[in-house]
Amino acid sequence: MAHLAIQKPTPLTVIKAMGKRWAPSLSIWGVGIGTAALFLLSVTPVVKNGLLVKLPVIGNYYEDKTPPSDKPF
Repeated sequence: MAHLAIQKPTPLTVIKAMGKRWAPSLSIWGVGIGTAALFLLSVTPVVKNGLLVKLPVIGNYYEDKTPPSDKPF
Protein backbone atom coordinates (compact mmCIF):
# COMPACT_ATOMS: atom_id res chain seq x y z
CA MET A 1 0.00 0.00 0.00
CA ALA A 2 1.02 3.55 -0.59
CA HIS A 3 2.13 5.54 2.35
CA LEU A 4 0.84 9.12 2.57
CA ALA A 5 3.33 11.53 4.11
CA ILE A 6 2.25 15.08 4.82
CA GLN A 7 5.05 17.60 5.05
CA LYS A 8 4.61 20.87 6.82
CA PRO A 9 5.83 23.83 4.76
CA THR A 10 8.82 25.68 6.14
CA PRO A 11 8.34 29.28 7.27
CA LEU A 12 10.48 30.47 4.36
CA THR A 13 8.21 28.86 1.76
CA VAL A 14 5.16 30.37 3.44
CA ILE A 15 6.76 33.84 3.42
CA LYS A 16 7.78 33.49 -0.24
CA ALA A 17 4.28 32.39 -1.23
CA MET A 18 2.68 35.29 0.64
CA GLY A 19 5.21 37.70 -0.87
CA LYS A 20 4.44 36.56 -4.40
CA ARG A 21 0.76 36.94 -3.70
CA TRP A 22 0.81 40.38 -2.06
CA ALA A 23 3.79 42.13 -3.72
CA PRO A 24 1.95 43.54 -6.78
CA SER A 25 -0.91 44.93 -4.73
CA LEU A 26 1.33 46.41 -2.04
CA SER A 27 3.62 48.00 -4.61
CA ILE A 28 0.71 49.68 -6.39
CA TRP A 29 -0.67 50.96 -3.09
CA GLY A 30 2.79 52.18 -2.06
CA VAL A 31 3.26 54.15 -5.27
CA GLY A 32 -0.22 55.64 -4.92
CA ILE A 33 0.28 56.68 -1.31
CA GLY A 34 3.73 58.10 -2.08
CA THR A 35 2.38 60.10 -5.01
CA ALA A 36 -0.51 61.44 -2.93
CA ALA A 37 1.83 62.42 -0.08
CA LEU A 38 4.17 64.19 -2.48
CA PHE A 39 1.26 66.00 -4.11
CA LEU A 40 -0.22 67.12 -0.77
CA LEU A 41 3.16 68.18 0.63
CA SER A 42 4.31 69.96 -2.54
CA VAL A 43 3.13 73.31 -1.16
CA THR A 44 5.43 73.14 1.88
CA PRO A 45 8.79 74.87 1.45
CA VAL A 46 10.76 71.92 2.85
CA VAL A 47 9.47 69.50 0.20
CA LYS A 48 9.44 72.09 -2.56
CA ASN A 49 13.01 73.37 -2.08
CA GLY A 50 14.52 70.15 -0.79
CA LEU A 51 13.14 67.72 -3.33
CA LEU A 52 10.94 69.04 -6.12
CA VAL A 53 13.19 71.88 -7.32
CA LYS A 54 16.11 69.44 -7.62
CA LEU A 55 14.29 67.04 -9.97
CA PRO A 56 15.84 67.17 -13.45
CA VAL A 57 12.73 67.30 -15.65
CA ILE A 58 10.08 69.10 -13.59
CA GLY A 59 12.28 71.13 -11.23
CA ASN A 60 11.85 74.31 -13.26
CA TYR A 61 8.07 74.18 -12.69
CA TYR A 62 8.48 74.34 -8.91
CA GLU A 63 11.01 77.20 -8.80
CA ASP A 64 9.75 80.33 -7.07
CA LYS A 65 9.80 83.10 -9.66
CA THR A 66 8.14 85.71 -7.46
CA PRO A 67 10.23 88.90 -7.20
CA PRO A 68 11.52 89.65 -3.69
CA SER A 69 9.54 92.90 -3.61
CA ASP A 70 6.27 90.99 -3.90
CA LYS A 71 6.99 88.57 -1.06
CA PRO A 72 5.38 89.63 2.22
CA PHE A 73 8.02 88.03 4.47
